[in-house]
Amino acid sequence: MTPAAFFQQAKDDGVIPLGAELQSSFQFGVAANELAQLVLKGVKTATASAYDLYEAEEPLPAFGAYDVILDEQNQPVGIIKNDAVTIEQYLDVNAQHAYEEGEGDRSLAYWRHVHHDFFTAAYHEEGKVFRENQAQIVLEKFHLVYPQ
Repeated sequence: MTPAAFFQQAKDDGVIPLGAELQSSFQFGVAANELAQLVLKGVKTATASAYDLYEAEEPLPAFGAYDVILDEQNQPVGIIKNDAVTIEQYLDVNAQHAYEEGEGDRSLAYWRHVHHDFFTAAYHEEGKVFRENQAQIVLEKFHLVYPQ
């Protein structure tokens, strides 16, 4: 099923308002299936992305927007709605956000370790250098709306 069809199914089921629009569809990080399952279980309610890696014409995530979460086979598994979107310096990401991301032991130390590695690789792919003391991070808080 395509993300658009999955989103329409949620509308048809009365879970999402008929006038709502799909912001995007995406996989979480390098362990898409594992992270998607954390969302479906209600453990993962936040995510982070590198502000510097958004394309000029690519919109930033928006408050109140809906996104379809994909598994490793690009199949839709859930729909989330953004409750908050902020931009912070990498070094200012706090323990509460790390906990809400739901990964590993949910500590800030774990978050910094895995995200440092992830962002370093992502910046490298774009021909850039990740610098902890300069990087801006887009922080999203969300909740699962479909399936319920």
